[in-house]
Amino acid sequence: MTTRKKRRLVLLLVGLAALGGATALVLSAFSGSLVFFYTPSELAARRGVIGRTLRIGGLVEDKSVVHSGSDVAFRVTDGKTDMAVRYKGVLPDLFREGQGVVAQGRLLPNGTFVAATVLAKHDEKYMPRAVVEALKKTGRWKEGAADPAAAARPPHTLSRRSTE
Repeated sequence: MTTRKKRRLVLLLVGLAALGGATALVLSAFSGSLVFFYTPSELAARRGVIGRTLRIGGLVEDKSVVHSGSDVAFRVTDGKTDMAVRYKGVLPDLFREGQGVVAQGRLLPNGTFVAATVLAKHDEKYMPRAVVEALKKTGRWKEGAADPAAAARPPHTLSRRSTE
C-alpha cells in the first residue's frame, strides 16, 4: 500500500473508533436514566428488579390507604395482583381510593414498593396503556371512566357565572 492509502485507512479507523466510543458513552448515560414501568402483576413476576428505580401503576385499592403522619401506606392493583406501597410526603390532591396512580421508587426484597414520587391520574388519557389493558382484562375498567366507580357517580354540573 502506498503512504497516502495508509493514512486514509488510519484516519478512517480512528474516526470509527471515536464514533464507537461516543456511541458507547451515550448509551451508558441513557441506561442510567431509564426508568421502566410495570403493573403489579408484571412486577410480581420479575424479582430481578429489586433495588432498581422503576415505576408501578394501577388503581389504588379500596380501603387500603393508611395515613401515619407524613407516611402513607396503600396498595396498588391491576385487578389480578396487588402490591403494598409506602410513601413519605404529601400526596397529590387527586390521590384517592379507586383512582389511577403511578408511583416511582424501588422494590424491596420483601415485596414492598417504596415510592419516592406518587402521581395521581384523573383521566384514562394519562393512564399507561399497559395498566388500562390489564384493567380491561380483569373487568375493572369501564369505557370513558378513569376509575371503575366513576360510572356510578352522578355527573358533575358546571355552573355559569354571570358576567354582568
